Amino acid sequence: MFRPVLNQLKRVSLTAWIFIGIILGILSGITLGETIIPVATIIGDLFLRLLKMIIIPLIFTSITSGVLGIGTSKNLGRLGLKTMAYYIASSLIAILTGLLLVNIIKPGVGAELGLTADVSASDITAGSLGDILYRIVPDNLIYSMTNGEILPIIFFCLILGVFISKLNNRHRILMTDIFNAGFEVMMSITHFIIWFAPLGVFGLIAKITATTGLEVFRSLGMYFITVLAGLLIHYLVSLPLFVIILSKENPVRHLKNMGIALLTAFTTSSSSATLPLTLECAEENAGISNKISSFVLPLGATVNMDGTALYECVAAMFIAQVYGIELNFAAQFTVVITALLASIGTAGIPMAGLVMMTIILKAVGLPLEGIGLILAVDRILDMIRTSTNVWSDSCGTLIIAKSEGELKESRFDINH
Repeated sequence: MFRPVLNQLKRVSLTAWIFIGIILGILSGITLGETIIPVATIIGDLFLRLLKMIIIPLIFTSITSGVLGIGTSKNLGRLGLKTMAYYIASSLIAILTGLLLVNIIKPGVGAELGLTADVSASDITAGSLGDILYRIVPDNLIYSMTNGEILPIIFFCLILGVFISKLNNRHRILMTDIFNAGFEVMMSITHFIIWFAPLGVFGLIAKITATTGLEVFRSLGMYFITVLAGLLIHYLVSLPLFVIILSKENPVRHLKNMGIALLTAFTTSSSSATLPLTLECAEENAGISNKISSFVLPLGATVNMDGTALYECVAAMFIAQVYGIELNFAAQFTVVITALLASIGTAGIPMAGLVMMTIILKAVGLPLEGIGLILAVDRILDMIRTSTNVWSDSCGTLIIAKSEGELKESRFDINH
């Protein structure tokens, strides 16, 4: 009797369950009021504890694995330098675009969203740029791990990855296999945790709605608009300008050539799952040689996450604004650098950016309870930022192919 019902429930996607959790959280908060808060608090806090549990091991394996993926490839020459230069430049432009918009629009300023954690502004904004640089280099890695200090761990993982890539073949392959296997295990655990997101978002949204009513969604709407505006500016202005200036190619024609891959990235929210289609569109439609596409695109699906980096930066600034904290230059610099470095280790799977969001918040000392706000609109933004990630990868591939003389005439012409 129950088997058909269970089979139907299994077919419901995670996205649908998250939206169900959001709707039930809103309805519970409105109808039950403060009586739902104790239960909602427990559910929401347990979900946040699961996210906290995975942060350090995920950083350690993902960042190191990402660096090893760069260092052990055949990209040690001119092609590799061009690729990494483009990836760093495009991600940095994306982050700065988001940072500019969130400072202009200020979507979280004056918002009363019922966040209860006690945050001291001095803990976050104190210190000069020099202090930030000192905090990046750990004097005791174990202490940094125990206390959740993110920047020193990322710094150590970058160095570790570089020096593992310099070992002799036998040891390098062994260490690379260990970190890749560790990353796969951590991602499996992350997948498991993400399946609890519907419950987590129910608890967090129910608590916030019971505390503040529907006022939360006005400020959340402004946050959504800010992220969306940043993504669209990067998608429709910054990246096409990269194409025009660096390759002298027509970005509209390239957009048309990559259309199927971009639409697939939008619907699946996974740049890794889209990779076969991205490769096919780049080679068959855009006329990019296999030599370039087979190297640049898989690497981009691992380390080039423009949309994700932009979103993480805006989200961290938004949550700081909600707490009424004015982040100084040094703190905003920390957000930018952490978003840039964390994007290297962001897996190309749905909602991976949400897990990496915890890294940014921990780096600047903001409580993770603010993630409850982000979850409500994260799935929709995830689709847009994934498409942005893939679009950036394809633009970089086109630019590098043109510079290397590996660009043939594309199959499609914009005038036809």
